[in-house]
Amino acid sequence: MLTGIDYFVVIAYLVGILLLGFYFRKFVHSSTDFFLGGRMLPFWAIGMSIVVSDIGALDFVGIAGSAYRYGISVGNFDWIGSVPAMLLAAFIFIPCFWKSRIYTIPEYLGRRYNDGVRTIASLTWIIFFAFNLGIIFWASAVLLNTLMGWPNWVSIIATASVVGLYTFCGGLTAVVMTDVVQMIIMFVGGGAVVFLGFFRVGGWSGLVEKISQMGPAYKEHFDLIMPVDTQTPFPWTGILFGLTFVMANAYMIGNQSIVQRCFSAKNEWHAKASMIFAAFLKMLIPVLVLFPGLVAIVLHPNLEDGDKALPTLMRTLLPPGLGGLMFAAFLAGLMSSIDSMLNSTATMWTKDLYEKFIRKGASDLHYLKVGRIATIVLLAFGVITSPVSTSFEGIYVAVQTFLSIFQGPIFSILLLGIFWRRTTQWGGLAGLLGGMATSGLMYLFKDSLFTIQDPFLYVSWWSFVAGVIITVAVSLFTQPHPATRLYGLVYRLKQPEISAGDMKLS
Repeated sequence: MLTGIDYFVVIAYLVGILLLGFYFRKFVHSSTDFFLGGRMLPFWAIGMSIVVSDIGALDFVGIAGSAYRYGISVGNFDWIGSVPAMLLAAFIFIPCFWKSRIYTIPEYLGRRYNDGVRTIASLTWIIFFAFNLGIIFWASAVLLNTLMGWPNWVSIIATASVVGLYTFCGGLTAVVMTDVVQMIIMFVGGGAVVFLGFFRVGGWSGLVEKISQMGPAYKEHFDLIMPVDTQTPFPWTGILFGLTFVMANAYMIGNQSIVQRCFSAKNEWHAKASMIFAAFLKMLIPVLVLFPGLVAIVLHPNLEDGDKALPTLMRTLLPPGLGGLMFAAFLAGLMSSIDSMLNSTATMWTKDLYEKFIRKGASDLHYLKVGRIATIVLLAFGVITSPVSTSFEGIYVAVQTFLSIFQGPIFSILLLGIFWRRTTQWGGLAGLLGGMATSGLMYLFKDSLFTIQDPFLYVSWWSFVAGVIITVAVSLFTQPHPATRLYGLVYRLKQPEISAGDMKLS
């Protein structure tokens, strides 16, 4: 349980974050300010915000829980997965997106293909983020119940209220700048748990020795690369094809909550530098979120739920003051994940759906109001759907399963759209729908197709392959867009010359 000094640290953090969020309210005068921070944010703030939004509460609780169950192989999601994808995004995709002056990834897909692709992609991300909010709220309930004995619904509603206030008021600028503070707190708090945990178990060598002596159930816990027949969800084939080739790239290139920050950069250089800086910081993340799960195996070997490894470790390991700091670090990760999804989902709803289909040509202040209303509605939906994660073995697996249904198909049409000029609007639409149908069928028949319980890595890979094949096949038999429309949307496509006849027609 937290002591008086711990409560002081936590309350001081919450009050400080709220005041910082309210401060940036004065900079929000338009929908561009609310959704993209006025396109004036620096690379270092964006990079820190990307990292803290990506790791968040799910990683603190979920990856520590997965490490408790399966070992260090879960670290591949950062070391092998994220960093190469972030560099690819920085040098190829982000410059193209930034120069297009778009608000959302679905908006790019709409320009590259058609409104059908844009609408499907936007709805898919909105639905995912809405349910993902509920999963993150449940993660907060797990921590608060373990540390403070709060009922789950009290924890969820309290978290939603705090984050909703500053996101509603300050928009993306408040989200990014509070994320900067939250990342610092997360690194300090997470580092304290790792240091004290290693001290208790005798360092890295002591940790390896103690876990290795615990029996055959832990023989794979220090294998970074897992065999094909492993009983964990992370076989090397899935890591290579599903994660490295598909899910990581799809997440860092096509995830609105990540890439939207780069759209807010003050110029193209800052947009690229933000993702490169984030990639550097990302390499340090497994140290903070994975190692506590391994330490908990030694100190608390009989936990029924692996997702309680980190909360239990915090309760029993940290002295007064540091417990409050780590609690604040967890809240920082939690709040950064929620505020990112809130702002990104409100942006897609307002720009891709409301402005496009419901009310065109309204005033900018009207769209600002719509974005803020959407923020409140999403918060309520996330609270209501929070128990959905109890249907899965772990929080982290729940999120990856949802992502695997659509990330592969979306990445397939993003990849072909930016590199292959011949890709057509109907090819993109067919590839998106066909790839998602492939995901659904594989989950429907997963017991006969896969030997592991959670085959999300394989589903991601094969749905991506299906999306590529279908897109290419349909594109070869349909008419592509003219080069004049594709300029700025296809990598290194030179601006076409417009003939006098074309000018008369226009």
